[in-house]
Amino acid sequence: MNGSAARLGTTALVKERALKAGFDLVRITTAEDFLEDREVALRRINEGLMDGLPWYNPSRVTRGASPSQLLPNARSIICLALNYFPGEPSAGEPVRPEDGPPAQVQAHMGKIARYAWGRDYHRVMKRKMRDLVADLSALLELEVSARWYVDDGPMLDRAAAARAGLGWFGKNSNILTSELGSWVFLGQVITDLELEPDPPVNKSCGSCVRCIDACPTGAIVAPYVIDNTRCISYQTIENRGPVPIELRPYMLDWVFGCDICQEVCPVNRKEMPTREPAFGQSNLSVADLVEILEMTDDRFLERFAGTPIMRATRVGLQRNACVALGNLKAVESVPSLARVLAKSGPLVRSHAAWALGEIGGLAATNALKEAAITETDEDVLSEIRAAMKALELHSNKKVVGKLT
Repeated sequence: MNGSAARLGTTALVKERALKAGFDLVRITTAEDFLEDREVALRRINEGLMDGLPWYNPSRVTRGASPSQLLPNARSIICLALNYFPGEPSAGEPVRPEDGPPAQVQAHMGKIARYAWGRDYHRVMKRKMRDLVADLSALLELEVSARWYVDDGPMLDRAAAARAGLGWFGKNSNILTSELGSWVFLGQVITDLELEPDPPVNKSCGSCVRCIDACPTGAIVAPYVIDNTRCISYQTIENRGPVPIELRPYMLDWVFGCDICQEVCPVNRKEMPTREPAFGQSNLSVADLVEILEMTDDRFLERFAGTPIMRATRVGLQRNACVALGNLKAVESVPSLARVLAKSGPLVRSHAAWALGEIGGLAATNALKEAAITETDEDVLSEIRAAMKALELHSNKKVVGKLT
């Protein structure tokens, strides 16, 4: 068998075993440097569009753009995709807010991005990738040299997926696949195997700008360009500090991540439920925001251990719950918000004050007044005063409206 035939045979084997390992899509690209993608990523960093992610720095990008720096004898990259679309909530689960009444069920429920409904995808993907490499080593009767990544390493995962023909860049910067839309986790196995590369997909979003128009915070500042600091996913997951006041009203009822730009994408109309049990139906399609406010560390761990939601931390999730409750105008949450304002840490207290100011009413006003007397943290005091001022202005508008 000549070299070309051997390469084609090995490539066919890799794809067959990747699908057998449970991946939904597999394509191959070379281990050449991602020069253009590196320059784009470095430009985004220099423009401040990646602020808030200190780990996403020029050194990481430069290293990730050169597969041979990650695996010295790299020859090929096996690009993998795993469908995570869980379908809609199963019977007996809480109703998602967009599903309509009953209103009393909806009032204090927050949304969670679909990718977090199941188990931690890093573990699921990496286990499959490790098994794939071991399987190939056994079948080929050689020690396959490989390193694998699932978005937590320096590898430029979307660049690799696009060059391998797994999909194309959408204007929301996600990779869109013809078969499964953007509801996929991406993984890459850099290997010393000489494999036949696949061509890129000759597709684009054309003139469609639905994702840009639908983003409530304006995070998609131009086609294919995301301002990370305005993204709801960043604010609810990665941001460890206060959510900027000017963004809070536009974060709606999202408490972990955001699916808006994917939900409006025409390519995603053909979604299919995942075959992976770890990403199937769960009770994480929505979150009880009042329950989150009152969670202890032990309860947080019990509820979310082994899921992506752990990344937000209990304090971060409670901060997010305050913002969502303020946007939902959830009157029934006022007692819980008042308790949070009296006894939680300063980050959660400040957002609870904002939420009370958005909800309004006598109970919310009294809670803010009481907190203003005892609060010693200047940042929290500033939020309390701003909330009380907002309530006062709202009350004055009501009076003027009645007089006219």
